[in-house]
Amino acid sequence: MKALLDFVPLIIFFYLYKTVDPKDTHHPLLQLIHSTGGVDNNNILVATVGLMIAMLVVYGVLFVSQKFRLDKQQWLILFMTIIFGGITLALSDDFYIKLKAALLNLAFAGAFALSPFFTKDRAPLIKRMFGPVLELSQAGWKKLNYAWAGMFVLMSFLHVFFAFLFMHGKYWGEFSAFGDMIVMFSFIAIQFILLRKHFKSPEE
Repeated sequence: MKALLDFVPLIIFFYLYKTVDPKDTHHPLLQLIHSTGGVDNNNILVATVGLMIAMLVVYGVLFVSQKFRLDKQQWLILFMTIIFGGITLALSDDFYIKLKAALLNLAFAGAFALSPFFTKDRAPLIKRMFGPVLELSQAGWKKLNYAWAGMFVLMSFLHVFFAFLFMHGKYWGEFSAFGDMIVMFSFIAIQFILLRKHFKSPEE
């Protein structure tokens, strides 16, 4: 249920991004926030409003269902969405909402890369995630941890590529909604195939 809720804001964002006329300055969601809109990017502005509302609702539900708490990753995603979404709407400039995903992935990359230096046992973040199911050497955990950091750096680059470099951002919406998930799931699938011999037995 929690995983499905996480996809709701992305689906709403993608739907509005693809269906709203970029020149529609009178969309109800723009009027809701008293925005005059932009020149030819109103589909992104409307989608940003929808994304922010959906994020607040979904994370509000998660906050209640998780006994009035959110984990650090959820707070980071919510915070960056609201901040960069707010800047995007205030300036009517889609640059900032496009930049958000790239910076968010860099933040995750930094969290993985620097995690061994900020824990008492020097354990990398990936060990905390997969320690219960994988049996690896210290060097193995280190390599896997840097592999995840590298994956998030790649994701950040891909967001920049599709947002600013490739065909003037024509397919940025598609990549933001589905492309990064495909990259993530592909990475996880390959990782589990390569590490299948290191899974702990059910008894462990």
